[in-house]
Amino acid sequence: MEHESILQSTTLWVFVSFVIFVVLVIWKGRPIILKTIDGRINRIRDEIKQAESLKEEATSALAEMKRTQREAIEQATSIIENAKNETKMMKKDMDARLKESMERREQQAMEKISQAKTNAIAEVKNQAVDIAIAATAQVLASAMDGKGGDKSIDDAISALPGKLH
Repeated sequence: MEHESILQSTTLWVFVSFVIFVVLVIWKGRPIILKTIDGRINRIRDEIKQAESLKEEATSALAEMKRTQREAIEQATSIIENAKNETKMMKKDMDARLKESMERREQQAMEKISQAKTNAIAEVKNQAVDIAIAATAQVLASAMDGKGGDKSIDDAISALPGKLH
């Protein structure tokens, strides 16, 4: 009877049912489970490949951006250097033009001063001549009055033939 009691035990039948169920699930469900797991593995591999591809693209884009930035910095540095050099050249040119202009103006001023000096000397000489002529005219006019003037004129006329020959 003991034997019958084990076969009639619900625990045993639940256990046997459970084992049969597990065996059936493994036997029938294994291909589906494996297929699902393989599909999941393949999707994960694809996602990893895609992530690696995106990483490579990002790395490439970063390298390109760094290269572009470096080129832009070099170009900006070159532009700044050219601007500095051009400014220096323009400053030298402007300094040379200013110096030339100042020298030209100084020369013009010196010429004006020299001309004014020459004009002043000529004017002084002319006034001196005019004053000397006026003084001589007064002296001669007073000396030529009367008999003394006639005698001076006669002496001058008689001396002329000796001076002209």
